[in-house]
Amino acid sequence: MQEHEMLPWQHAPERSDADRASHAQAFYEMMRTRRSCRAFSKRPVPRDVIEVAIRTAGTAPSGANHQPWHFAAISCPETKATIRVAAEEEERQFYSGRAGNHWLQALRPLGTDAQKPYLEDAPWLIVAFAQRRGGPVPGDDLQNYYVMESVGIACGLLLATLHQAGLATLTHTPNPMRFLNRVCARPDQEKPVMIIVAGHAAADATVPAHALRKKPLEQITSWI
Repeated sequence: MQEHEMLPWQHAPERSDADRASHAQAFYEMMRTRRSCRAFSKRPVPRDVIEVAIRTAGTAPSGANHQPWHFAAISCPETKATIRVAAEEEERQFYSGRAGNHWLQALRPLGTDAQKPYLEDAPWLIVAFAQRRGGPVPGDDLQNYYVMESVGIACGLLLATLHQAGLATLTHTPNPMRFLNRVCARPDQEKPVMIIVAGHAAADATVPAHALRKKPLEQITSWI
């Protein structure tokens, strides 16, 4: 006798092998055009687009199905300005020596610096928080498992959905990020993982050539 209720598997639509390959290729062709954008226009994005993206993120697999994530979606200009001020303060320290020479050398081809105007310009900032404790039911106070892995998968789905919607995105990780708990009114036991910047690319947005260099399949795959 089973301890918990089990439901029938929901099968995906039946497709031929050729059709499956075609769908997979089409998704790859779409995702290979995603680039990190660092120049955003102020053109608004409807909230319902962001809601669908976060709902999609919430379908990610997670340890024990505890879903150890929280997404703070920010469109308030004052809050975005506060985040920019705090993030740029951390970034100034980062670029002035905290990062170390090797890290700064690795970043040089991207042309980044401590100035982060996109944190105010973009219509949406989505802050992903990882929850060390929680559970699938509101009010749970259980230990969560594989927290960072679960949140990472959820953020990947969030980025893919935003790109599917035709939006530009950027993952921003000021170091340290604890100021985001205060700004977003999140409890101390939650760990801010990243800020996902979402909106429309500015007309003069550019992408560093270095960012177009992706490892080929042969370099990232082993067939065993």
